Amino acid sequence: MPSDDEYYDEEDYYDDDEEEMMDGTQDEDDVEDDFKIAPKAQRKAYEIDYESLSPSAVERRMKDEVEHIGGILGVDESTAGLLLRFMGWNKERLIEKYMDNASQVLVDAGVAVPAPVRCPPPRRPTRTATRLFGKAAPTPAAATGPFVCPICFDESASLAALSLSCSHAFCSGCWSAYLTAKITDEAEHCIRCMAESCRLVAPDSFVRPLTPAWPRFHDLLLRHFVASSPALKFCPYPSCTNTVSCPSAAGRSVLATLVPIVSCGARGIGSDSTGKEHMFCFGCPIESDHRPVICAVARMWLKKCRDDSETANWIKSNTKECPKCQSTIEKNGGCNHMTCKKCKHEFCWVCMGPWQEHGTAWYSCNRYDEKASTDARDAQSRSRASLERYLHYYNRWANHEQSAKLSLSLYSKTEKKMEDMQLTSTLTWIEVQFMKRALEVVEKCRMTLKWTYAMAYYLEKTNEKVLFEDNQRDLERAVEELSEMLEEQVEPESIRGLRQKVTDKTVYVQKRNEIVLDDTATGFLESRWTWNVPVDGFDAPENAELDG
Repeated sequence: MPSDDEYYDEEDYYDDDEEEMMDGTQDEDDVEDDFKIAPKAQRKAYEIDYESLSPSAVERRMKDEVEHIGGILGVDESTAGLLLRFMGWNKERLIEKYMDNASQVLVDAGVAVPAPVRCPPPRRPTRTATRLFGKAAPTPAAATGPFVCPICFDESASLAALSLSCSHAFCSGCWSAYLTAKITDEAEHCIRCMAESCRLVAPDSFVRPLTPAWPRFHDLLLRHFVASSPALKFCPYPSCTNTVSCPSAAGRSVLATLVPIVSCGARGIGSDSTGKEHMFCFGCPIESDHRPVICAVARMWLKKCRDDSETANWIKSNTKECPKCQSTIEKNGGCNHMTCKKCKHEFCWVCMGPWQEHGTAWYSCNRYDEKASTDARDAQSRSRASLERYLHYYNRWANHEQSAKLSLSLYSKTEKKMEDMQLTSTLTWIEVQFMKRALEVVEKCRMTLKWTYAMAYYLEKTNEKVLFEDNQRDLERAVEELSEMLEEQVEPESIRGLRQKVTDKTVYVQKRNEIVLDDTATGFLESRWTWNVPVDGFDAPENAELDG
């Protein structure tokens, strides 16, 4: 039986708007609204446009480049490929050089044989010379006999002689061994003729039927193509063959305003059983997500943590230099009367002044007002403060890195907990995925927190840094609360309540993480950040600290 809503009067069929349309009186604004297209979701400030490419997609791109150049220069695909490899796949430079001197480019690329040098015509021979040298020597073309390979000296009748356009003939066996060795042992993608001083390059059509290492050769061509393109980069994860295209991060100048973190689109290849997404930086060799800090500062921080600069800081904080010979001395007793073993200079450990001026005050020093002593103590204090400041940021950086590694070991425990939750409750396998999702968010946010401490170490003390550390604190507190929830013992009667709490906290933590990343990325675009050390792409600080 139809409902009341399905009955209507025929007079009410057309509403007021339709009557206006029929009368031609509809508002223009309403017409425009009808044809408006829903706006595309706006990209966040810390995100970047990129495209994940499979090996077959990279091969198609390489083939398109070859066909494009072949059509412009009017050459076949084999020649176009050799020319592009010679020019490092720089199409603009190749076209410019080829238009200037096509013959020379072909010779330099190993596509064509150099033109023979024309000798001046000989002088008219004298009658005596004609008698001595009148009989001409046979030309190589007139020589007859079986072919002898100049490499292995095989002269069997069934021997197949092969040569490039340079006419340097060798047997097929020698060609096969030569090409295979060049590909497998030397990783050559541009193989020249075996003849001495010959610069001619073997085309792909010549290489393919002669060597079993063609798949390796083809892989070398793809790698050379990707390595030569600033907009392409291989995924650094082991056993992953995907490539990422990111033209937005192809130039070095943009790395001062953005952090080009990309993903190849693969998950959990090889020994990785966690299904972790392959995230890496497109602009630097760091093989992980180092947002929010830019590449230059991230490399600077890693170098500082890796080299011996902090060993020097420890030496400065725990030792002093002899005022006379500048030898480094560590105090190993309670007496302040120091004697340098190298130069035998006696001085006071407290004020660094000569010991003769202290009289009989062996265990006390009243000479704090001397400028030299004051400067020495100030330098010692600055060094100790620098070390303590570094350790403050480094310990927190290392703590989040260690916590992120430990969270990876929790994946197996989390899966076991998810199975138990499914067995002891009415939740389905899909519904218990909130645990795994929360663990992924915790790991991601710990990586963000780790690099915020590296950034904070190099930030100048300004109001912007205070706000940055406030966002850092809020994110850190939320991450610790969520991490604690994940490690709690799950009781069957509280599973549904725990699911709601963990889901809500996961959303909140993810939102706090986005706030940190978005605010930092916007600060780079607006040039809000000030560094206490020189950083590429930024103005040098007026008073740079010594701990950079």
